[in-house]
Amino acid sequence: MQMVLELARRGCARTSPNPMVGAVVVKDGEVVGEGYHLKAGTPHAEAIALREAGEKAEGATLYVNLEPCCHYGRTGPCTEAVLAAGVKRMVIAMTDPNPLVSGMGISFLKQHGLEIATGVLEKEARLLNEIFVKYITTGRPFVVLKTAMSLDGKIATCAGESQWITGSEARLDGRYLRHRYDAILVGINTVLLDDPSLTAWLPGEKGKDPVRVIVDSLARTPVEARVITRSPESYTIIAVTERAPLERVENLKKAGAQVVMVPGESPRVDMRALMSELARREITSVLIEGGGEVNASALASGMVDKVVWFIAPKIIGGQEAPGPVGGQGISRLADAGRIENLTVRRCGEDVCLEGYLVQKIES
Repeated sequence: MQMVLELARRGCARTSPNPMVGAVVVKDGEVVGEGYHLKAGTPHAEAIALREAGEKAEGATLYVNLEPCCHYGRTGPCTEAVLAAGVKRMVIAMTDPNPLVSGMGISFLKQHGLEIATGVLEKEARLLNEIFVKYITTGRPFVVLKTAMSLDGKIATCAGESQWITGSEARLDGRYLRHRYDAILVGINTVLLDDPSLTAWLPGEKGKDPVRVIVDSLARTPVEARVITRSPESYTIIAVTERAPLERVENLKKAGAQVVMVPGESPRVDMRALMSELARREITSVLIEGGGEVNASALASGMVDKVVWFIAPKIIGGQEAPGPVGGQGISRLADAGRIENLTVRRCGEDVCLEGYLVQKIES
């Protein structure tokens, strides 16, 4: 199963909106076939592994990290392929949270005489596909809030200078994050101040550029901004409200941006409504790299699942220097967002903290 999980990881950032899946066929203690799902629309891991195993799949054991599908989607059901290959036994890490499958694949295979073992490395399998699990069970994307700050909690100087607080290794780490998630979200102030391209350029390899999402209630994004003119392999969504001037909206559309009118009573973009709209477009994960106000809005919406927090060994100071989370804040410590499963690692000269937001800040 460890081999299965390693195979599945090879599809990282490519399989969305599908999960990452690996498969290994074992006959008489020997691996006779292996495979992993490369991207949506291509053969599933089980089909690839069974094809490689050929006649040796007869009477073999098939290991997978996710319950085989039993319905027709972009490809045929894997349960049929398993039966046709003559597999005798399956070892499955976790059941599929997709309501179209969820135990039915296992039940189907048992009814046709296969011996089934489940729960092997289940925790690791769920962590591997945390994006898919959130998306398929809630209808909303998995949301990661990433920020970089100084030791005293500043994301820029009092003059607005923010490039660069962290070192080169931390910035490269951030690019790998962009490669991993479907979309990257920033606020209009970040676009106006820094004019970022928001791409996932990686040294020596081609990263997958995420969809760029700009929270811009009044459609102030310049048509010549790099988020619009860069990376033809991806596209840009401008999230506006009904207060956005029609002329600006039309100009952004002509420049190639997809403008989304997000409903809501607030003059600001409703983050919950925006996340639902992104999920409707099969965007399963969002990396937020916003400033303090966007970060505060995302946290207050209750949409953030995970945080990635880079801390640089620098002291900036200044009451006017912004911090990573703006907004009104909380009045009671009991209402503070709480992080669990926290990990800490060195990233060059900086430190990176990662964890899951289990007590969310509600506005």
